[in-house]
Amino acid sequence: MKEQLRFTIGADKGVPVEQLAKMSNRHGLIAGATGTGKTITLQILAESFSRLGVPVFAADIKGDLSGIAAAGSPHRKIDERLAKIPLGDYVQRPYPAVFWDIFGVKGHPIRSTISEMGPLLLSNLLDLNDTQSGIIYSCFKIADDDGLLLLDLKDLRSMLAWMSDNAKELRGEYGNISSTSIGAIQRKLLILEEQGAEHFFGEPAVQLSSLMQSDFSGNGVISIMDASKLISRAPRVYATFLLWLLSELFEQLPEVGDPEKPKLVFFFDEAHILFDQAPKALIDKIEQVVRLIRSKGVGIFFISQSPLDVPEEILGQLGLKIQHALRAFTPKDRKVIKSVAQSFRSNQGIDTEAVLTELGIGEALVSTFDVKGSPQPVQRTLIRPPESRIGPLSDEERNERIERSPLKGRYDTTIDRESAYEMLKERTAQIQKQQAEADKRKEALQPKAAKGRKRQSIGEAFVKSAARSIGSQIGRRIIRGVLGSFFGGK
Repeated sequence: MKEQLRFTIGADKGVPVEQLAKMSNRHGLIAGATGTGKTITLQILAESFSRLGVPVFAADIKGDLSGIAAAGSPHRKIDERLAKIPLGDYVQRPYPAVFWDIFGVKGHPIRSTISEMGPLLLSNLLDLNDTQSGIIYSCFKIADDDGLLLLDLKDLRSMLAWMSDNAKELRGEYGNISSTSIGAIQRKLLILEEQGAEHFFGEPAVQLSSLMQSDFSGNGVISIMDASKLISRAPRVYATFLLWLLSELFEQLPEVGDPEKPKLVFFFDEAHILFDQAPKALIDKIEQVVRLIRSKGVGIFFISQSPLDVPEEILGQLGLKIQHALRAFTPKDRKVIKSVAQSFRSNQGIDTEAVLTELGIGEALVSTFDVKGSPQPVQRTLIRPPESRIGPLSDEERNERIERSPLKGRYDTTIDRESAYEMLKERTAQIQKQQAEADKRKEALQPKAAKGRKRQSIGEAFVKSAARSIGSQIGRRIIRGVLGSFFGGK
């Protein structure tokens, strides 16, 4: 019988506590109070998957995870921990890492487009009510019907302005389009732009293949997205981006059945942001993705202070559970601890509820799946030390690695399709010229007609709307797409 791939998380009284690689696409949870060692646990899991040749994507909330790209240093406490954990293959070394940053400062820019984001996630990002969400769905439907791409925030604003200007004509097919609702959405877009979201929407959008690489030694590359600035400035952008990435993985990756190891492992830190005030439709979507994405070979690990931050429907699908210490300061805290203790399969040698408050830094209660997918009794585990550096890289070290990155130059320069703007500008000028010539001919034929105020023609209204929309990419695409039918274009 072929030996199952596995890795060591730590040890329980000198006996290794191991995770089967095959069970790692059953997802997992790392939980515990602040300062109990969650980041180190994330680090050793990322290293373990990398050694197995599995690519990893992780959000770095505090900036500490970047040290995974540098070798660890000898230390007395590491030696003490190693003496208690049988790790014959432990070697301090760096791991292959690629750095990402939505703002493009601490890594390669990482972007999506409005079209790829979709109306559900975009509505959640903007915190829209049902009526406003309906406008966003109509916006995407109109764009799809006309073969238009929504690329960035300017595109979306122009599309909404065009819908407002043409609401009467659109009402029959797309329903009522309220200018009040569009105005509210436009204001929220301005707030989102102030938070820095304009850096996220645009081209070139990140390709999944860039996040699923191995180095020349067969180690999985660890993609680290710096979220230290984003999490405080725009937490909804952070959560929405990671949800979008999960959705893209689910939609694009092929079915792989039950592989011997995951194709990609995804760590979602500060998981509570995902679910705070999220509408039921979005929670249902997340639950569906978590349930089905395992067939694509993707493992998802949520990191949060309490397991109760994760909805019960999703929590029940998580296989590997690593629970660091919890604090009991209030009656509510004690209820949480009791609930968490009951979620583990009991171990006759452990008072789980009592141990949850006694665990030291770098200790955790760990529950894994056996080869049949059944949860094993919980074990009090000393977490192994990482082989890479504990703590962040310096700015100089990070910049050096970014300069040497195999992705250097692929995403660093924003693509702005000026040719589309020029084409639209030329076509709009042609329409205006033709309209002006038509008006002159009309006046020449009726020289003595009363020169009162003329009612605006459909063509004139369209040109004025086009002029207002000309400055943005989606405006250019909308007008180009409509005017193309006038001029025989595609």
